[in-house]
Amino acid sequence: MPQFPNFPTYQPPIFDIKRFSLHDGPGIRTTVFLKGCPLSCAWCHNPESQKSTPELIFRAERCLGCGACVDACPEEAITMAEGRSVTAWARCTHCGECAQVCYPGAREMACQEMTVEEVLEIVERDRPFYEESGGGVTFSGGEPLAHPDFLEAALVACREAGLHTALDTSGHAPWEVIDRIRPHVDLFLYDVKLLDDAQHQNDTGVSNRLLLANLQKLAELGHNIHVRTPLVPGINVTPAQIQALGKFVAQLPGVSRLDVLPYHEMAAEKYRRLGRDYPLHGLQSPDEETVQKTARTLREFGLEVHVGG
Repeated sequence: MPQFPNFPTYQPPIFDIKRFSLHDGPGIRTTVFLKGCPLSCAWCHNPESQKSTPELIFRAERCLGCGACVDACPEEAITMAEGRSVTAWARCTHCGECAQVCYPGAREMACQEMTVEEVLEIVERDRPFYEESGGGVTFSGGEPLAHPDFLEAALVACREAGLHTALDTSGHAPWEVIDRIRPHVDLFLYDVKLLDDAQHQNDTGVSNRLLLANLQKLAELGHNIHVRTPLVPGINVTPAQIQALGKFVAQLPGVSRLDVLPYHEMAAEKYRRLGRDYPLHGLQSPDEETVQKTARTLREFGLEVHVGG
């Protein structure tokens, strides 16, 4: 295993490492999810990725009603009701004391700190599947660019180990950060949410100017890029938004692939487990006719459009 004495020993918060992933780049992959994101998209399907700090996840269906968490909580934020534990989320400090005594795993912390070597040890377990399928490692989030020192070291380690690397990113970082990272990335999975800047600020909390400028630079430098766009009814599934998307992506030099990812409400359960209200409660996924019509419109710009990544 390569060693990196010149890199800081900072261990970023990682909320999941998903093995045998099929939708985060080519082939069978291992996806490393880093915690923390500068965007606050209402449709985010990984709400546990948004904050960079540890968070408690409570899966009520796993609770056996033993009451160990009640005694462990220093804030007295947990009580028992009808044989199950109940969390007063306003009082919870996400200290993790309850998770340490929860043997059935109803209470878990969405965060663990890992070194590059520890991550690579997990990644290496599935090397035969990468080699057979043309897969590799994908770094996702959250926003992995929020942890540039770790990300650079991990990417270098993967490349030195002969592994294909992909970066799933919104591009929200100073160009100096991306410039450090880009030599070690085989494939960028680049998220483009909205082309209208005012609406982008309203629906994600940040301007899209930096994101689009960084994407333009990466394309001009000849990097392998797949653009990804969520299809969220009432937000970006409109003729004007789709036309603007197609026109923008089509002018990016060397970029031809665009993945459209239909919105789904599966994240609602994750919000409940975090003790948060789901901001898009009741919003329906786009129907198949709308998805296919959108794909056809985007193909008219000469793009290779994939539904679902």
